[in-house]
Amino acid sequence: MDRTGADDACRIDREKVAQRDAEQVGWRHKALPPELWGLTVAEVRERRPRLSELPTPLLTLSRAALDTNLRVMADWCAQRGLDLAPHGKTTMAPQLWAEQLDAGAWAITVANPFQLGVALEFGVGRVMVANSVISPLALRWIADELAADRDLRVLVWADSPATVDLMHEALAAHVASAGSRPPIDVLVERGGAGGRTGARDLDTALAVAERVVASPHLRLAGVAGYEGALAHDSDARSRDVVRSYLDDMVEVHQRLADAGRYEVDVPVVSAGGSAYFDLVDEVLSPLTSTGARVVLRSGAYVVHDDGFYRHISPLGEDPRTGGPGFRSAMHGWVRVTSQPEPGLALFDAGKRDLPFDEGLPEAQLRRPRAAGEDPAPVTGVQVTALNDQHGFLRWEGDAPVAIGDELRLGLSHPCTAMDKWSLVPVVDDADAADPVVVDLVRTWF
Repeated sequence: MDRTGADDACRIDREKVAQRDAEQVGWRHKALPPELWGLTVAEVRERRPRLSELPTPLLTLSRAALDTNLRVMADWCAQRGLDLAPHGKTTMAPQLWAEQLDAGAWAITVANPFQLGVALEFGVGRVMVANSVISPLALRWIADELAADRDLRVLVWADSPATVDLMHEALAAHVASAGSRPPIDVLVERGGAGGRTGARDLDTALAVAERVVASPHLRLAGVAGYEGALAHDSDARSRDVVRSYLDDMVEVHQRLADAGRYEVDVPVVSAGGSAYFDLVDEVLSPLTSTGARVVLRSGAYVVHDDGFYRHISPLGEDPRTGGPGFRSAMHGWVRVTSQPEPGLALFDAGKRDLPFDEGLPEAQLRRPRAAGEDPAPVTGVQVTALNDQHGFLRWEGDAPVAIGDELRLGLSHPCTAMDKWSLVPVVDDADAADPVVVDLVRTWF
């Protein structure tokens, strides 16, 4: 079977994903109280505990928001003829990957061999590794996996001739000792000045492609890049930088296509984090009419947030493209434990519990202090710092919170939120007085 990327749905082993239902919860799952230890995930879900039965600190996901975001992104891509290979590193949750694939995603993206191992363990049939892979150990393993499963497709990146040479040498040695192996698909990574990885000029990108074509152990399958490292806001200047970079990617692709260098029937052109996918549509979508597959790799959209992505996403608080907006599906829940001086309170969550690298949490709601009360908005307060296990909440004037209060926090950056929790409760309605836990999401970091 030709592994160039047919239009068939990407597989995932749903039986393997469902095995999490049989996992017993216990002391190693900080989201769950001792009263639930010993139950399976399925039994916890059937019991439908309330948020008030869970400890703080806590991270939760909202089922309603997840469903909205899955639908919105799938529809947005379908309307534009774009494919989606969401970045699995955001959640490292095969359960959510399965939902993304069910919504029409073409593949799952990962960042390194460990994450690829998780994807293959759960039977994902089409995986993009958005990085160079030069470890001989990893390359031999990938080659063996491709040999064992002819329906599997793994795509990796390369940004320099030296990278390709190392890949070729490792695979040639492996074939010499272990026998014939299928070639590994390679995308030429185009970079930008001041960005992350990627060939910085056209000549280098074309040289990478020629080295790939020259190796019988590799196959030239497309062009890729990451624009998110080149800009960090949505103003006109940042958008122009991103647009220019995407034009550079088009130039590489066009040169390779015109020269007939691709070794697959349908070359892949892939860009698009979660901040500028509207520009990817603008610049790259015309390539679909020439036979290329344009693949977005947005990953944060499924969880979204109340911080960085709320501000910068094309479907965030200031939409730059058509379609319904995303909703933040993640929240932190904390308890005020100390008020040691006027204008200061400490709560029981810190860097080990909540993300802080793309903006500190924001206090949103105070949970009811007594039965029958509604959640109350929290205003005039600011989270000013996180220690390892403590958060600092400051204000001026009268105290808006008291020791014992439980607060809901809006969070920024799902990629560094999910990795702190091995089991994440999913609630029905994060705005309710006492949300119901309707599921648990297992992560693999």
